[in-house]
Amino acid sequence: MLDHDRGAAGLKYVYPVVSRRAGGMSIGVNLNPNNACNWRCVYCQVPNLSFGKAPDLDLDRLRTELRQMLHDVVQGDFMQTRVPEGYRRLNDVALSGNGEPTSSDRIADVVELIGQELSFVGRAGAVKIVLITNGSMMNKAFVKEALRTLAELNGEVWFKLDAGTAEGLRRINGSAVTPEQQLGHLAVAARLCPTWIQTCMFASNGEIPKERELASYLAQLQEVQRRRVTVRGVLLYTLARPSLQPGGEALEALPLAWLESLGRRIETTGLAVRVSA
Repeated sequence: MLDHDRGAAGLKYVYPVVSRRAGGMSIGVNLNPNNACNWRCVYCQVPNLSFGKAPDLDLDRLRTELRQMLHDVVQGDFMQTRVPEGYRRLNDVALSGNGEPTSSDRIADVVELIGQELSFVGRAGAVKIVLITNGSMMNKAFVKEALRTLAELNGEVWFKLDAGTAEGLRRINGSAVTPEQQLGHLAVAARLCPTWIQTCMFASNGEIPKERELASYLAQLQEVQRRRVTVRGVLLYTLARPSLQPGGEALEALPLAWLESLGRRIETTGLAVRVSA
């Protein structure tokens, strides 16, 4: 079960995956089965990605799928028969998938539902709920409600920050957000729920990120500290799977040694860092 195919389990909203960053098994909750997102990250592995938001949600079906998956993982033989040895630990339930999960106006209901279902199998608090987000919707009231509930359930946010300039955000994320706006969104997330910054670095056309790009990114992290935005640290990673976006064939994963070197520079800003290749 090392592939990341979100349809591998034959379900609409729920999928299992071995997560290298989590160091165990993650149950994904995909609120964007329509492959629609409000960003266009150049490294995205979603096929036929379109611009848009999450579709209407069948909350009853989501509950049924999640309850069945949790039963199979916690009480059944799923771990022994489908998960490689060394990863047989349910680490989290992750709101991720084929688009931006916070574009669903039912996101708060979904967070509450996940908490209820973890309680149903006796794993409330032991299994973390993670919201993986580009952060673009943080000012929406329904997203703030979801983050408050997530915090009450001992969950956390993984907030995307891949560049420190407007040009970099356009080129990497296909977004018109400015660095100032992204920092504002980060501050909202961190105020409401424990938050990690997540950053993807990669080579393009055989070239590693340029020093000026890295300097701008590190300056953003320094600004996070200057503004006293309390984050848990930085999750630094590279490509695990090929991009399926136009031009994605030019992208390559970076070696672990390069990531660790950048990680040491990140630590000089005063932020903790976790590196995964």
